[in-house]
Order: sequence, then structure tokens, then C-alpha cells
Amino acid sequence: MAKRINLNADIAEGWGAYNIGNDAELMTIIKSANVACGFHAGDANTMHRLCGMAKENGVSIGAHPGFNDLWGFGRRRIHMKPVDLEYMVAYQIGALQAMAQYAGLKVTHLKPHGALNNMAAEDADYAMAIGRAIKTVDPSIVYVALYGSEMQRAAETLGLPLAREGFVDRMYDDDGNLASRALSGTVLKDAETAAKQTVRMVTEGEILSMNGKVVKVEVDTLCVHGDEPTAVAVARTARAALEQAGVAIVPLTEMELPGR
Repeated sequence: MAKRINLNADIAEGWGAYNIGNDAELMTIIKSANVACGFHAGDANTMHRLCGMAKENGVSIGAHPGFNDLWGFGRRRIHMKPVDLEYMVAYQIGALQAMAQYAGLKVTHLKPHGALNNMAAEDADYAMAIGRAIKTVDPSIVYVALYGSEMQRAAETLGLPLAREGFVDRMYDDDGNLASRALSGTVLKDAETAAKQTVRMVTEGEILSMNGKVVKVEVDTLCVHGDEPTAVAVARTARAALEQAGVAIVPLTEMELPGR
């Protein structure tokens, strides 16, 4: 049986009349979409439109909750009580569930956005707050978590289905966490470079850190950032390279995942 992997993208990150990224073209390449739920980006119309595209393209949809930070696109670190974070995440899941009903779809996974994702990867209280929100709203929702992070541990502790995530277009630190976007070169914009990293991650179970250290990883899903101008080229090239290596690209719902 051919190895399987899921390819996802952070998507629907426009606002009102403004679009960010090429959602329509990305949706023909990926198999799962992480849909902005209105706090860092997105609104009812954007979510509705994206759900319709997902239905047409056979793409599974997931909530992509972020901090309440439209001005900073959810990339500013915000410190808050874990219980407040829990309710904020639950609120955003509910918003997407409502819009998904119009397309006859189910929200199948959740992946935190931006600074929230980075903080929850390291902060057990944040990771558990996100997990409790999932478990309360719908415990069948897959917790998408950076491999080896506190989010992975939270999913395992709470008995939630888990998808361990790697990144097509990002560089890593030596500890396996994502290198800060504030550093030059941490977002991979060259499609061939990103594809090479992606194939190595999936077929060999390792990535090369910014400092040249080999870091072992296990991944079920791979993310490409939809807000980057190079997103379509990077996603298309990575998918083609994976398929050439004998890897099947499938929706998250068709993956055999821990906890499910």
C-alpha cells in the first residue's frame, strides 16, 4: 500500500471585500483547508464561499482559530487566561460549523493560527485549553498539532484524534519548533527547495534545521501557508514531488490517525 499524507493550507484569510491568497487555485491542490474563523481574518461570507469551494473539490474543512487580532493578522503573542482562550476557540469552531452547514459539510479538524499555534506548541496550559474546547464542542474533531509539541501531548492526554503536522514552506529550529518569521529566510519561497524538504520529511522522517541539525519528525499532514504569494507554486511543486516519490495525497478524513 502506498504511503499516504495529507496536504493542508491556511485559507479563507480575507476580510470583506479584501482577499488574501489564491484560495480558488489552492483548493485544487490541497486536500484539507484550515478556515479562518473571523478573529485574525475571515468573516461569514468568506467562510461560506470557502465551504462551497471545499464541497466542489472534495476538500475536508477545519477550523483555524486565532487570537482576536485583525490588525496584526493573529501573529502577535497575546497572554490570557487559559479558560478565556478555551471559550474563544470554542466560539470560532461554532462559527465555522454554522457556515459549513450551508455546504452540507462537517468541520473535521482544528489547527490554531499564527501566534496562538506557536504559543500552544510550547505552553501546556494553552495547548490543553484548545484541546478542552475541541472535546467539548465535538470530540471527533482532529487536533492538528506540530509534531513533538505541547499540543500533541494535550491531544494524547485528552484522548482526541491527532494529526501530527509538518510544514512545507517553513524552516525549523534545532528543537523541532518552527523558526520565527522575524528571522530572514525562515519562510521558504523557492518551490523546489520547499519540495525537497517536504519529500525528505515524509519519506525519511527527518528535516534539516536552520543550523544544519538533522531533526527526526513523524507527520500525518503538511501545511502550506495560503497567505504567501508563492503558495500556489510551492503547494503544486510539493504535491508533484510527493506523488513522484510514490506518496498518495488524501483528505485528513482518509488518514489513519493516532487516537481515532
